[in-house]
Formats: sequence, structure tokens, C-alpha cells
Amino acid sequence: MVDTLAKNVPTSAADAAKIAPRAEFRVFGHGVIDIVRKTMWDASAVLFKARRMPAETYFLSRHTDEANVKVRDGLLDIKTKVGTTPQGYEIFQPRGKFQFPVNAEELREIVRHLKVTMDLDRDSYTFDQFLGLARAHPDLVPVTVEKMRYGFSVNGIICEYAEVWFNGALVESACCESEDHEGMSKAIEVLGIGGMPNTNYLRAAKRVVGL
Repeated sequence: MVDTLAKNVPTSAADAAKIAPRAEFRVFGHGVIDIVRKTMWDASAVLFKARRMPAETYFLSRHTDEANVKVRDGLLDIKTKVGTTPQGYEIFQPRGKFQFPVNAEELREIVRHLKVTMDLDRDSYTFDQFLGLARAHPDLVPVTVEKMRYGFSVNGIICEYAEVWFNGALVESACCESEDHEGMSKAIEVLGIGGMPNTNYLRAAKRVVGL
């Protein structure tokens, strides 16, 4: 099983394109964790690990919910939505994890996916420089995201429940992700979260911060 909590390492755009994207179904709300904790044992869940993630900065765009751009462990990480399964699960393709300072060419491509324009007149940008540009931009909103994640699997399907803080506001989350969409459907239903709306991190963060 793929370790979704594995060490974060730089990945070129070319190498990221070789990664087979997984579909994801994720829910946010209050009481989500209690639901999953009550159902996961009946689902014969196999515990994986728990981890408090380092603080991340997500870059929200007013113009798209299909470019997941964040910074974690000093890496600028981007995934873009490339499809939706017949069940309504979203598929995001990794596009690379870039070490700061990030060169302007790579940053222009990331900004293009955010569907905004930005004057980039340097050869490269540090995190603080890019963060400053994003804070000054009328269509971008940086958000601090902290997570306490609890990983497990159900019949080989990667699952988790998590406490998530968007700029300090706590929301609970749970998700299933896999290339096996039929297996995902079974795991989602047995965990009791199938009736909740599928909401990715971008839409959840926008709702919390009022974007």
C-alpha cells in the first residue's frame, strides 16, 4: 500500500507526470471522526499510522478549485484535477514538488494553473517572496493549514480521518483514495460517509475563510 504520509521529497515535473493519479473522496464537517471511528472496526480496518503534519500554506485562487498548490517542508507542491470518476470521485495528477528558491519558469507554470496573472521579474523566488506576491494579489489567498492525520486501510483502500485547522479554525475530515474506484465505493459506504458531499481541501478552505 502507498504510504500517503511518507517523507516529502522534491519531484520534477517530468517525474511527477509518471505517477499514476488516485481518485479521492473526501468529506469535511463536525462529528465526522466519531462516525468513522464507530464504523472502521466493522469494516476490518487495518491501522496504518498517525502523524501531526508540519504546517502547510495553501494558495487559494478565486478562479479555480482544480489546482491544489501548497508549500510543505520547504517544497512547492502542485496537483491539478484531471478527471472525475463516474461515481463523482476527483482525480488529481501530481505536477511536481519544487525546492525553494523556485525558478521563475516553474513558478509561471504553477501560477498559470491557478488561473491568475503575476509579474515575475526575478530568476527565482524564495518562499517568502512568493508568499508576499500571493498576499498582495487580489485573486489569491494564502491559508495556513495544520493537520493531525490518522491513517488506515479498508480492504486495501487507503483511508484516513483527520483534524484539520484552516487559519486556526478546526474542522474534521475523512477520506478514501485509490485507483480501485469500485473498492473505494465499498469502503466509503461501510465507513458511513457516502451520504456526505465530496469536498476537496480547496473548497473546504474557501468555505472556512469566506472566499
